[in-house]
Amino acid sequence: MEGLHILAEFRQCHADEELMRSSGALEQLCLSACQEAGLTVVGKLFHVFGTPEAPLGATGAVILAESHLAVHTWPERQAVTFDLYVCNFSRDNRAAAESVYDRLLRAFQPENSHRRDVWRGG
Repeated sequence: MEGLHILAEFRQCHADEELMRSSGALEQLCLSACQEAGLTVVGKLFHVFGTPEAPLGATGAVILAESHLAVHTWPERQAVTFDLYVCNFSRDNRAAAESVYDRLLRAFQPENSHRRDVWRGG
């Protein structure tokens, strides 16, 4: 159970509007970020709030063999919250966690961000 848990909030995001409102766009970003970091996706669930004609925001979770990524968009506040936990059972996954974090940071383009790292276990 030892590993890095990143809790983050992005504010004043300048992301593409589709990314902030579309569960499909959010899913694509999250899956590609995890896969490019070398993490193993074993499940996923994404949901859009509002209607297809007037989407309000999106939320999603990616279940990883190494643990999970959960992301929530708040387009009306230009904000994103997420948490990413990677355990280190078979290898040190801190670099993979940093890679996912950096990918989300580049995608959402926040003016302000707040990050808390929690080292779990050990």
